[in-house]
Amino acid sequence: MVAFEFINEPHVGGRVMVIGVGGGGSNAVDHMIEAKISGVEFIAVNTDAQALERSRAPIKMQVGAVYTKGRGSGGNPEVGRQAALEDVDLIRETLRGAEMVFVTAGFGGGTGTGAGPVIAEIAKSMGALTVAIVTKPFSFEGKPRHDNAKAGVEQLRGCADTLIVVPNQKLLEVEMIDKNTTIVEAFRMADDILRQGVECISGLITMTGLINLDLNDVRRIMSNQGAALMGVGSASGEGRAGAAARRAITSPLLESSDMSGAKGVIINIVGGTDLALYEVNEAATIVSKAADREANVIFGAVIDPELKEEIKVTVIATGFKTEEERAVMAVSDEPGKPMELFSFEELGNTPAYVRHSGGKRLRVVPTQNNEKLFKENLEIPTFIRRKAAQRLPASIDPDKQ
Repeated sequence: MVAFEFINEPHVGGRVMVIGVGGGGSNAVDHMIEAKISGVEFIAVNTDAQALERSRAPIKMQVGAVYTKGRGSGGNPEVGRQAALEDVDLIRETLRGAEMVFVTAGFGGGTGTGAGPVIAEIAKSMGALTVAIVTKPFSFEGKPRHDNAKAGVEQLRGCADTLIVVPNQKLLEVEMIDKNTTIVEAFRMADDILRQGVECISGLITMTGLINLDLNDVRRIMSNQGAALMGVGSASGEGRAGAAARRAITSPLLESSDMSGAKGVIINIVGGTDLALYEVNEAATIVSKAADREANVIFGAVIDPELKEEIKVTVIATGFKTEEERAVMAVSDEPGKPMELFSFEELGNTPAYVRHSGGKRLRVVPTQNNEKLFKENLEIPTFIRRKAAQRLPASIDPDKQ
């Protein structure tokens, strides 16, 4: 039986940070600030000093000033990664005290794709519940950006507790997007999906609501869960709660997945002052039945006085990854196509920007002692081991393909 607790005092949750990495991530943060998401701290991270200056985030972090000389990454994920590694201490200091960290970025470019996994791994190594919400490019953005995004998602897989990947191309299947939608509007809609994901999860622990949840509730669902899926739905009029819930679990973002495999589900229900108890129960019941019978389901209900007749339901489904299947589960970019699974081994150790530009593959052969040292010292976070290993002598043969 679910107990509803009406709270009159401000809700006290953990310290939550939202980090927008790169141009796409910074734009998403600006959109969240405009939407007045409360209870979180916003940080913009970029290599480009000029772009960073334009961000509305109260905290701006320039990384790789020496490596990039204050310029952008040129669409090269390796430049973004090295820029973040240059400022590991600065990143750690900025994240100090955070109990939950969202890392958001538009994957496919350089800074977000390269620096995002490094920042996520730092946050997780510091004990923060780390949730990465990233987008994959629209089809019109070209194959190189798609290849970069695919490799970046794979690298991000083990760096965050929960990873949500949203293919921008899927947004074209949403009814509000038609042939008259401008490119600016399309990217703003992508930003809004990132906002909804952050707001759904963070709102459970930062907003005063009908149902009192805390960080431990969310951590139980999202800690070390790997790939996750997100669906959003809204409706008004008669039967609005059920309609919004059904739209959330049949959202284009969930089309090629099966929620029945979800072991953990977060449901966030937002309505106006007329939100009824039976509506909360109806929406939560519909979503719960779509998940695994043994799934751990938590949900929050929040009153937004600005919503008059509309109800919004956001669903986060987790727990798909198994020990045997060390792969990223990502929603297919093509309608009707089964969910795409790809392993790290298939990608190889050569970055996507090298593989798909016809460049030479570098074959790095660490010495026997170095390899033993960094394999055995597992207490050192991965991003530090990799950085240190790269500084040690190695045999590089640019002629080997």
